[in-house]
Amino acid sequence: MEKTKLKNVFVQGAISSEFIGNSIAKHQTKTTIGAHNIFLGQVRADVIDGKTITGIDYTAYEEMANLKFQEIRERTFAKFDLTCMHIYHSLGTVNAGEICLFVFVSSPRRRIVFEALEYVVEAIKADVPVFGKEIFEDETHQWKQNT
Repeated sequence: MEKTKLKNVFVQGAISSEFIGNSIAKHQTKTTIGAHNIFLGQVRADVIDGKTITGIDYTAYEEMANLKFQEIRERTFAKFDLTCMHIYHSLGTVNAGEICLFVFVSSPRRRIVFEALEYVVEAIKADVPVFGKEIFEDETHQWKQNT
């Protein structure tokens, strides 16, 4: 069981498909796991007031954010029978179409990973002080509202 503290939650820039693939591959030796579930948050090229978002510049109060990530982890392990959980969030600029959030949960049973993953992602959006500055094609910006 990987119920230790979260480490290296923040990744500079976009989270690559190679990083995601390697994270999944590392779990193939853990034979008590029967199910994995992943959430990949991707930056959308939304159009707001006629302007297209080209990327989001993420910042965070890292110390406070890491405490919140740890609280979410502890609550999730207390609530669900998980084998392991990993959370990675981007800092810095992530372009439209790139991955900015990667959450990976594993358990002996499939139903648990579906419920746990939704719980974790909703808690991150509600509780973690990560801020996104949406950058438009004309280089203006606005602060993102989590929904």
